[in-house]
Amino acid sequence: MGSLVGTPWWGIRVRVIPEVSPSMLLCRSRIFRGISVTASSPSPSTDSVRVRFAPSPTGNLHVGGARTALFNYLFARSKGGKFVLRIEDTDIERSTKESEEAVLRDLSWLGLDWDEGPAVGGMYGPYRQSERNALYKQYADKLLQSGHVYRCFCTNEELEKMKEIAKLKQLPPIYTGKWVSATDDEVEEELAKGTPYTYRFRVPKEGNLKIDDLIRGEVSWNLDTLGDFVIMRSNGQPVYNFCVTVDDAAMAISHVIRAEEHLPNTLRQALIYKALGLTMPCFAHVSLILAPDRSKLSKRHGATSVGQFREMGFLPQAMVNYLALLGWGDGTENEFFTLDQLVEKFTIERVNKSGAVFDSAKLRWMNGQHLRSLPSVDLTKLIGEQWKSTGILTESEGSFIEEAVQLLKDGIELITDADTALSNFLSYPLHATLASPEGKPVLEDQLSEVVANLLAAYESGELNCALEEGHTGWQKWVKSFGKSLKRKGKSLFMPLRVLLTGKLHGPDMGAGVLMLYKAGSSGVIAPQAGFVTLDERFKILREVEWQSFNKDNPIMESTVAKSL
Repeated sequence: MGSLVGTPWWGIRVRVIPEVSPSMLLCRSRIFRGISVTASSPSPSTDSVRVRFAPSPTGNLHVGGARTALFNYLFARSKGGKFVLRIEDTDIERSTKESEEAVLRDLSWLGLDWDEGPAVGGMYGPYRQSERNALYKQYADKLLQSGHVYRCFCTNEELEKMKEIAKLKQLPPIYTGKWVSATDDEVEEELAKGTPYTYRFRVPKEGNLKIDDLIRGEVSWNLDTLGDFVIMRSNGQPVYNFCVTVDDAAMAISHVIRAEEHLPNTLRQALIYKALGLTMPCFAHVSLILAPDRSKLSKRHGATSVGQFREMGFLPQAMVNYLALLGWGDGTENEFFTLDQLVEKFTIERVNKSGAVFDSAKLRWMNGQHLRSLPSVDLTKLIGEQWKSTGILTESEGSFIEEAVQLLKDGIELITDADTALSNFLSYPLHATLASPEGKPVLEDQLSEVVANLLAAYESGELNCALEEGHTGWQKWVKSFGKSLKRKGKSLFMPLRVLLTGKLHGPDMGAGVLMLYKAGSSGVIAPQAGFVTLDERFKILREVEWQSFNKDNPIMESTVAKSL
């Protein structure tokens, strides 16, 4: 709520009340010098909590706007109140139907269902400002009749001149035109001539405004820095601050939770509330989301819209979880929350007034956590459909897909990562691995001896028989193979991993080799996937002249390519 300190103001009716605790969320008003009074405040009961998210359909839904919507949603749900969606489309030139649809789609994707608004309706509609012009005109005329606004016939040239003079005098750009005190005859004369005019709000010349912001604490402004401001343009279109005030009051909004960049607007809106005799809501201004360099997050820092993150493969539950933690926490070290858990834990008192830095790496990590927490059926469906849509597999379901998802999921943070994970798994970069510094010790550890015995096991059918038996058969074979070479541990498993997978690292080797064996007969690997079958891998191993290699004579890439 807000308060005014200074000279008595327009006879607003107030009543003195005792001090109350901050938890009651009553916002004090001071209208008479030195006397603490309060205007009627919305009840803190859950029945009266009504919040709104009011985006402008002039572009995509920014993550900052999505977080504001989320905080409103969580506050409403935690209090058993209503979450209202209102479209602020008074910027006729920039507002588009496509942008509005994109905003609604993104909010729905995040799971932030609204109780009132477009596509839902409600008793306080319509919910687009462009459809509420008659209401704004009604309230503007009421202010005109009460003397709180006046018609201003100043031209743009006259207004620019006032700004220039104020700048030269190093004063705020306050309106100083004659229409603030014009006579009725002067006004009627201009009306008769058809001169365009605006409705300009008459700001008190003394005093200040104070609000008890639920996040930022007490905030105040001196009224003499503002000057009379326009609420209706000469074309009949209402100005943002006037629309917002009328709409919030008409829709019985109890709490306005919005970005801190709207904090300066509160002064104008509070004056309009008081002039109309309307109850002010409680205000809570959320700090901006910052880029890693602590500047305001913008397009130059990469993806910033909800739609972009959706297209990149992020899950809605991960986005919601991460956005909630940008400026809020439950007081514990827990960072993993479902939407229902956030509703249960959320309080406005725990929203931090400091700016929160957007960390893309942490968002990726969190998405991986949520991805792997999905039920196995859902995770398999998501990734299977991804593999089929990108052409790696010809099918999106089946035993091979189920096993591949379980094997590779720990290396997947985004759905799109699944493509890279499977492609890498199916590939056989033997040359690159052995040519790398990390592969050199493996090559020098009598690798040719392991190769000869591995080829013998394959050609005799011994290895295939073991793989046919599954995990148990593989374990028995590895143990026997290691015993015959007198190798165990790393000296056994590292060369086997390199020779069978072509890589130094990866998922469990036994499970991986079994998957490669099954992949060869699954019939779901697309030709363009770059899959090198086990048979093809052993052909490569057989054609390489291992005894001729030393540190000065690495495996030639042409040898591997020729074998394929």
